Amino acid sequence: MKILIIDNDEALRYMLTEFCKHAEWDSETAVNGRDGVDKFLSGSFDVILVDYHMPEMDGLQTVREIRKLNQTIPILVLTVDERQEIADRFLEEGATDFALKPVKAPDLISRIRLHVQIANMKHVQEEDEDVFTAKGISKGTLHSVAEFLKNHRDPHSVDVISKKIGLAYPTVYRYLMHLLEEGKVKQVVSHQKIGRPKKLYKWYTH
Repeated sequence: MKILIIDNDEALRYMLTEFCKHAEWDSETAVNGRDGVDKFLSGSFDVILVDYHMPEMDGLQTVREIRKLNQTIPILVLTVDERQEIADRFLEEGATDFALKPVKAPDLISRIRLHVQIANMKHVQEEDEDVFTAKGISKGTLHSVAEFLKNHRDPHSVDVISKKIGLAYPTVYRYLMHLLEEGKVKQVVSHQKIGRPKKLYKWYTH
């Protein structure tokens, strides 16, 4: 497996390269988004790790450019920014998932493995590709969220679903909102003894 690491921070590039060595993967690095797109065009990669804040071409522009070239390769965004609106913008451009800095090796390695597995899944039912592309929705990721809910009938919070299937909170939230719009998921409000009511989600069975 080969990973393309796009980050302007030399120390982080080195650390991510070491993570890849530990997992017995090959890796190549790029110092900014422009360099990353050039390397992507000239090489063959299975997963892309891209930093958000970079000079010359930031993470958003980089994801946008790579998605024009390839619709399916998993793109994981590395960021310190936890704001939902940033996550939404990345997902709209076609990012697959997020890893919050400081990045931990076990989390990143398991996340990369999960997304490669999703990308390789052949049995996901065919849907209208234009709808998925327009909404920045990956069929494989949608399948993972849907399967978890189908197999666990009790309502779950976004946080719990996120931890159980190994996807970032903003990713799970966005896919749940998509399933909610489609009428496939039901939102349940759980009133806590202390604090605000909690929103839980379950698969909608007619």
